[in-house]
Amino acid sequence: MFVCVYCSSSQKIDRKYVDLAREVGAELARRGHGLVSGGAIVSCMGEVARAVRDGGGHTVGVIPQALVDVEIADTDSDELIVTADMRERKGIMDARSDAFLVLPGGIGTLEELFEIWTSRVLGMHERPLVVLDPWGLYGPLRDLVDGMYEQGFTRPNVFDAISWATTVEEALDMLERPTLHLSPTGEELGES
Repeated sequence: MFVCVYCSSSQKIDRKYVDLAREVGAELARRGHGLVSGGAIVSCMGEVARAVRDGGGHTVGVIPQALVDVEIADTDSDELIVTADMRERKGIMDARSDAFLVLPGGIGTLEELFEIWTSRVLGMHERPLVVLDPWGLYGPLRDLVDGMYEQGFTRPNVFDAISWATTVEEALDMLERPTLHLSPTGEELGES
């Protein structure tokens, strides 16, 4: 299985987030999974890819030319795909992935999370989506979406389309579970 990991490329974050990314990469490799990432060598994005490769796993990095030009491309990737822009990048990452794991990150990570989450809610894909949040960074986001649901702004299956984990093992176990198929109204259609 190829797991797309969305995470931070910021170099200003606490070291615990980078260590978490390394732990995720090591566990992906240990379980025999490949990685699809944003193709940068910095911070969490670089650390998860290095850990996958250190464990013998295959890495696919997808990065826009503009970021290659500022010399942050993970040139050690088993496959490094250079795109014209961010939209093409996300499309390729989506197409190459069997599952999605979201680590703590900034607005870019949120944007990626919302796109994959929305498309799952709308029934456009059925691949697993897990948020790994050991320190509660995404707690306010969950509260916001709860409020949006209560006020009728989201579909009934908004929370059925995503799982939340606090440990690496729990997150990977969730990604490996059979996929629960949902209708756009939230009705369970069975597992595969």
